[in-house]
Amino acid sequence: MSSPNILKVAIPSPVFGLFEYTSESPIEAGCRVEVSFGRQSLVGVVMESSQHSDYPLEKLKPVKACLDKTPILPADILSLLKWAADYYQHPLGDVVASALPKLLRQGEAAHIAEDIYWQASELGKTQGEALLKRAPKQLALLNTLLEHSPLNADRLNALREKWRPAMAELVKKQLVDQFRQNSLPPLQHKAVSPRKLNTEQQQAVDAVHNSLNQFKSFLLQGITGSGKTEVYLELVSELLARQQQVLILVPEISLTPQLTRRFEQHLGIPVAALHSGLNDKQRLNAWLMAATGQASVVIGTRSALFTPMPKLGMIVIDEEHDGSFKQQDGFRYHARDLALVRARNQNIPVLLGSATPSLESLYHASHKRYALLKLRQRAAHQSSTPKIHLLDVCQRPMQDGLSDILIEQIRKHLSEQGQVMLFLNRRGYAPLLMCHACGWSTDCPRCDAHMTLHHHSRRLRCHHCGHERQAPSSCPECGSEELHIPGAGTERIEVALRQLFPAARISRIDRDTTRRKGELQQKLEQAQSGEAQILIGTQMLAKGHDFPNLTLVGLLDTDQGLFSSDFRGPEHMAQLIVQVAGRAGRAEKPGEVFIQTHHPQHPLLQTLLHQGYEGFAEAALAERQQALFPPYAHMAILRAEAAQRQHAMTFLQQALEQYQQQNSAIEYFGPLPAPMERRAGRYRAQLILQSENRKALYSLLKACTPTMGKLPGASRVRWSLDIDPQDVY
Repeated sequence: MSSPNILKVAIPSPVFGLFEYTSESPIEAGCRVEVSFGRQSLVGVVMESSQHSDYPLEKLKPVKACLDKTPILPADILSLLKWAADYYQHPLGDVVASALPKLLRQGEAAHIAEDIYWQASELGKTQGEALLKRAPKQLALLNTLLEHSPLNADRLNALREKWRPAMAELVKKQLVDQFRQNSLPPLQHKAVSPRKLNTEQQQAVDAVHNSLNQFKSFLLQGITGSGKTEVYLELVSELLARQQQVLILVPEISLTPQLTRRFEQHLGIPVAALHSGLNDKQRLNAWLMAATGQASVVIGTRSALFTPMPKLGMIVIDEEHDGSFKQQDGFRYHARDLALVRARNQNIPVLLGSATPSLESLYHASHKRYALLKLRQRAAHQSSTPKIHLLDVCQRPMQDGLSDILIEQIRKHLSEQGQVMLFLNRRGYAPLLMCHACGWSTDCPRCDAHMTLHHHSRRLRCHHCGHERQAPSSCPECGSEELHIPGAGTERIEVALRQLFPAARISRIDRDTTRRKGELQQKLEQAQSGEAQILIGTQMLAKGHDFPNLTLVGLLDTDQGLFSSDFRGPEHMAQLIVQVAGRAGRAEKPGEVFIQTHHPQHPLLQTLLHQGYEGFAEAALAERQQALFPPYAHMAILRAEAAQRQHAMTFLQQALEQYQQQNSAIEYFGPLPAPMERRAGRYRAQLILQSENRKALYSLLKACTPTMGKLPGASRVRWSLDIDPQDVY
């Protein structure tokens, strides 16, 4: 009797290592299997198979079922996942599970389900406008289909709100055809050639083109509006001509519809989108279309990095500096850094694009690890970089966070038919409510933070833990009705502007106004079309959006970011200022930017004003080098949280002692309370590890992390390890 096959299976579990099972027939690595794990039945992925085991065969359980005839995860993805689990010191089972769509993790069959699509019929194309004169909603939807057909529910949700009743009528009137398909249907329009590249853009395209079919890292640093997307389009067109696939990663869901439409318009082929805004079926379909080679271009957020693409020819990371590429819980990977590993493994180029590259990327470019490509001029001939003004608001009269000068500028630009955008990275009406008589304020009972006042609902909400309650009409401490509302959030700015400019069409874009599906895209459409004359928003508006009519940008409160306790704070603040300012003057109308501040002489602001982002980056890198902060050293943070403060500190002290027994060449900072020590009712602390030698730090963590859960204090805490942290919080 032949011996059974020994399978080493990655199972979603916090336990390090693989688990062994037996199988009568061989099962390839990358296939999913259903297994018994304790009292549960779980779906795991076979990583290796062997004829030998260190355990007695009778103690090994057989797999319940093999779910795939062929590997669902190919060898190149398995290799990437093993590398990532090893580098980030995270259990391999969790890492592998994070690479699969939810339905595959749950054991669903790996086949592309049919999806419903709609497109304008011949009757709709020829007579739709005449037949729908008295049905404006149906006509608007038909025009959307004429422009973008064919569309499924996901794409329609991104383009229009409450479209289903109108669609039912259009189908009934035979103005729209409805059909099912289990692949991406061809677009009805032909490819539109992108505008002619300027000299700098063409040089960037040529540099990457000459490195196709080999690994090389490029950093495309282009000022806002310089046409980085045109460079991407030209390169993607070349790769499609070679029958290859391209993966494009973006930091935010909000950027995917705009970028997807632009690529479809210029390439003339459907583009697969992968992000958390899709439902489970849509995400699985897009993932499988990429994995089978049906989708030639995939645009997605962070986790799309792990999508199998058998003919992958290039990876693009747009807005590479953005912190959203770093996963902040669970498997704490950085998608940009892992994209470089994947590109190296598959011997293909990777292109990182940004107007404000991360200091790490600029450091790598200065050491020739990345080839630096620069776009120094705006792509549109008529457009120019906006003029930036520092607006000293010390002792100036302010109206709900708006200075008199800025109010006058808003009035001026509106009268000239310009569009205005006001940026404030604080939602809600005001950051707190305070008693003028006794000093009581709206502290969160579960966090070391104030609760934000939301005026419309008269609720107090903590933006850290979600706790909320009704706002009081009098002070609960002394009974005084004289409650003071200091500071301003986006909601308060909106209220003030509606009073100041009652005739203007105002749109507020933040998490509170875009919770429902389709709302964000609808508001962005209104902004891009110019329908909204004044935009108010948080950093949702700072990233990659193109508003052609925007002539005035106001940054209402930059001061809170100028004095951050995080060593990356100045970098993030500089990037945010440059990105927000870059939204202005992108077409033929010149743009102006006003930055309200109580600290106009602050070195960061002065450097940005007179030397630009490059001057700031040079100075910031010199400071990092002097302080031996990343990228001149390598960092990891061991975090712990517990119901009692002492439990978190005790665990970290035990961990420190374990580390020190292994290696004395590492610098340690802590254990210390986290900058916000109490959050959601739990106390948080951290231990920072730092070394100029990456190998020494990695060796220490590799030796200690798998046994960290066995420390005496581990059972009382939740702990996590963050390699290359992006936030010291």
